[in-house]
Order: sequence, then C-alpha cells, then structure tokens
Amino acid sequence: MSTVLKLMSIQQLPPQLINQIAAGEVIERPASAVKELVENSLDAGATQVVVEIEEGGSRLIRVSDNGSGINKSDLDLALSRHATSKIGSLHDLESVLSFGFRGEALPSMSSVSRLTLTSRQANENAAWCVKADGTEAELDPVPVAHPVGTSVELRELFYNTPARRKFLKTDKTEFGHIETVVKRMALSRFDVGFSLKHNQRQVMDLKPALTNEQKDHRVGLLCGDGFVHESIDVDVINGDLALQGWVGLPTYSRSQADMQFFYVNGRLIRDKLINHAVRLAYQDVLFHGRHPVYVLYLSIDPTLVDVNAHPAKLEVRFRESKAVHDFVYRRIKQLLTDVRPSDHYTVKTLEPTLTEMPSTYADMQQRPIPMPISEPSSNYNRAEPFSSPNMSSSASAFKMPVTQDSGEAPPMGFAIAHLHNTYILAESESGLVLVDTHAAHERIVYEKMKKQYDAGDMPSQPLLIPEKIQLSDEEMLVFEQHQSMLDGFGLNLSVSGPNTILIRAIPVLLAVEGAEALVRNILTDLAQTGESNSIKEACYEVLGNMACHGSIRANRRLTEIEMNALLRDMEQTDNSGQCNHGRPTWVLLNAKQLDSLFLRGQ
Repeated sequence: MSTVLKLMSIQQLPPQLINQIAAGEVIERPASAVKELVENSLDAGATQVVVEIEEGGSRLIRVSDNGSGINKSDLDLALSRHATSKIGSLHDLESVLSFGFRGEALPSMSSVSRLTLTSRQANENAAWCVKADGTEAELDPVPVAHPVGTSVELRELFYNTPARRKFLKTDKTEFGHIETVVKRMALSRFDVGFSLKHNQRQVMDLKPALTNEQKDHRVGLLCGDGFVHESIDVDVINGDLALQGWVGLPTYSRSQADMQFFYVNGRLIRDKLINHAVRLAYQDVLFHGRHPVYVLYLSIDPTLVDVNAHPAKLEVRFRESKAVHDFVYRRIKQLLTDVRPSDHYTVKTLEPTLTEMPSTYADMQQRPIPMPISEPSSNYNRAEPFSSPNMSSSASAFKMPVTQDSGEAPPMGFAIAHLHNTYILAESESGLVLVDTHAAHERIVYEKMKKQYDAGDMPSQPLLIPEKIQLSDEEMLVFEQHQSMLDGFGLNLSVSGPNTILIRAIPVLLAVEGAEALVRNILTDLAQTGESNSIKEACYEVLGNMACHGSIRANRRLTEIEMNALLRDMEQTDNSGQCNHGRPTWVLLNAKQLDSLFLRGQ
C-alpha cells in the first residue's frame, strides 16, 4: 500500500506554529526549559537563582532571580522570536560570552506552555507582569508586587502538543534531569547561589562560593566528598589558553562517564575533541572499562571558538582544534604523571570479607583514605633503582638503600615481609602499605622503556645462545611488516629460514627467561593494534605489554634488599599508583583502620 503525499500551495506559517517547531529543537523536555531560564538569569547578572518544580516540571517550572530585570517596554519584545539584548551584529556573535544569544527560548516556551513573565528593574517602583500562551498578538503588562529581578513561570508544559507530552518520562526521571542541569550550572558559576525545590521540598541550597575552600565544599556537595579528596587541582596557562579545575586520580574512576564536566568560557559543552584529549591523558593509568572524573574550565579568546554550532548550544567548534586538544592532553597528562606517593594521595582500601563487622569498620570502608606523607629528598640519593628481575640477591650488587636504622622514613616505608611471594608488606609512618610486586615492577619497567624509546636508545642484552623459533604464516607476516619497529624496541631478530627467526637480543630491562614467549606476545599485540592508533600510541601499547610480560611474576621470592629497592623506585616513578592496565599497585591501611579491625578504642 503506497501513501501519496498531497502538497499544498506555499504559505506563510502562523507565528505560534513557527515557535512550536523551534520548541522542538530548543525545549526537548522540562530540563531544557530550566537550562534556558537559568542561563537567562545568569546573563542578567543574578547572584541568587531559585528553581521551583512541581510534578517533574510537567505541572510547574518557576525560575526566579535577583538580576537586572527587564524594562516594561521590552516585555512584549522579550517574547518575540529572535529578539535579544545580548548581540546586535555578526561581530558580537563571533565573540559572544553570554549563555543565550538566539532569542528563541522564551517564545518557544510560551508556545508550548502557559507562561507568566514578571520583572522589575531597580529604578522602578513596581514590577510588571505579562502572560502568554503563544496565541496572543499583543501583550498588556500589568503592575504587580515583586522584588528586583525576574521570575518566569511555566505551567502545563506541552499542554497543547499532546504528542510531545506523551514522550515525557515519570516525574522522578524528569526531575532527575532537572537536578543534573542545576548541578551543572552550579558548577559553572561559583559566585552565584542556587536553590532547587521539588513539590515544595528543598532539594538543593547552595550559597555563593567565593574562596577556594568554599569552592571545594560546593564541588564536594555536587560530586561527592571522595572526588575532592581524590583529585588534583588544575591551574595552567599557555598563551590564550587557560585550564582550571579538578581531575580525579586514576584510582577514583567510575563505570560510566556520568561525572565529566567541561566548560568553555563558563559554558558546559560536550565535545569529541575534548573527550579524546582527556581520555588520551588517562590512557595507560585507567583500568579497562573505567572512566575518569573531572570538572574542568577552559578559558579561551571567544573569537577562537564558535558557540553557534547547535540549537541547544552544547557543542562548539574551535578555530585551532589541534592546539586546544594538545594543550588539554599534555597538561592533564603531566599532572597525572607528577603524582607521587609523597603527595596527598588517596588510595583504595581493602574490601571487607567479614559477613558481619562493626559499624565503625563499615563506615571506614565507605570513605576515601588520604595518605599525607612527607618525602625527604635525601632518601633518593641513596636508593638503588630496582632495574631487573634477574638481579643478584647479594647485597654487594646494590648500594644500600635507606634502612630503618637510619631514622629516616621514606614515603612507602620499609619492607617487612613478602606475602605469598606476591605482595610486599611495608611499614610506613601512616600504617601498613601493601604492594602488588608484579604490578609495581610492571609500571617501573614501562616508564623506563618509554623514556628509552623516546630518546631512541633502547639498550639490548645479547643472548648467550640465540633462540630459534618457528612462526606461523600470520606471525611471519606481522614480523615482516613491523621489523623496523621491533628494532626500536631493543630486540635483535633476524630471519634464518622459511617462517623461522633467530632471537639474538632482547631489551636489558626485561627478563632473559622466556624470550620466545615474549616475542610471540609482541607479534600478537602488533597484529591486534592495527593501524588505527598513531605510531607512538601503538608503540606505547606494545611497550606496556612487553613490560607486563617481562616483569616479576607472582611466586618469585624477593629479598629484603630487593623489596626496599622496589619501594624506592616506586617513589620516583611516574604514575606509580597504577600498573600499565590501570590496576592499583599499592594500598594503605592506616593506624585508625587497623585499630578498627580489632575494635581498639571502642
């Protein structure tokens, strides 16, 4: 059965229908209306914004502020399409800093709701109010009592577009979206107080945050105290670009990307370029499937960014996108790299295994555990790097590391046991440190190999007797395609016959044992890496897997000297809190936690 489209003659659409079509792009749901109204309040210079919601926004949305207000003569124009006080020319649009500038939001709302606009300026004795539903030709303002500022009230949203109203979710779901919008706006303007009510119940009440402590407090309320304690402050400037905010430590990640807030000149955006830059910065410090947490503010010359890319103003275009990408990536990467165990570093604690436990212990597990430790720089001058898993066990092979007899306390403490030949137990000033030997050594080796690879100097260790291995057709093809890259990894491989190669040397940092398995694993990694990544990213991925294959394995017994040398190396290694695959390398049980385990002091 075919449907024949009946065409009408071309005609001018009525104003209400035009606005309703525009509302389909601008006002998708109650949260969209709240966003537009709050942005208008902020553009008006408000220092206090109050949002009142009933029945998830379908019955009532009211946004009130103490901003500059609207003149009586402009109230009618404020509800007209493409009328705005924020831009007047193309030059203004190219350098706009205000949230709104299209002049579409209010007329779109009036076309799909019963709208009441009340406003008063400071030089007026009374406020003026207009009501609209999109059908009136003229508006007649009437005087009412109202403080300086503006209130916009929307009742029965989508009452005249029943198809759109049917798409609304439950009141709880719609209010959840509204709460998220207010949270995002509150993170964009710390100098403004925000209040949110739902069905006359206070949900959010934020005072203006002017000091750093008040800003940390607001971020803690909106993103959780754990984020504030487990984040790094960001404050970097490079020419026209400045980046401030907070980035979460790799150990504080989430299973979904629901706590990622990025603002450009105060405007919240969703941008693939920025997302890729941040994801790349966390590339080898996050566990598979985890997402970083961040609240970041990018300041940029407004003429270098186009905010007029989407009706909802959630997308932007950068004139110099590569420069912005590299700036964000490099700055965040450097901050994460510089984290050391000596910093105010929060780490994960052990999960309880008891079926019943005291409430104090349960509470302890729910909070992040800070680890402030002083780091005497003199320790490093006497610490011998833990360079190879094949090192001699004799003390003569090392300079003696810092010991407990010296009276100095290094950040990671001193080794006291090697549990199950897998975990190092160390005593520090803060408590008991547990280190995953393989994960820690994997990170140490990986960082050293990256530096050697970047410097073009990956030292090789010749094998006493070259190993001959037989490759499959697929493995041989990968070898031939990437032979020059393999040479850069400190490997010396040569063809000795059909599908046969000789292993003559491997990187010095890796174990001699299992050279054949190492080469096969590398060929497998190269086959899986493909050509989608950049050469450097692909090489780093292979180096990470090489470090994993060549690092200390579980069940290898370490001497006390080897364990302490490994701890000292961790204190000096970039990203030492995680292995190459994002797993934590160490955890801390402080004295308070240990006391709670045994009900001491209760």
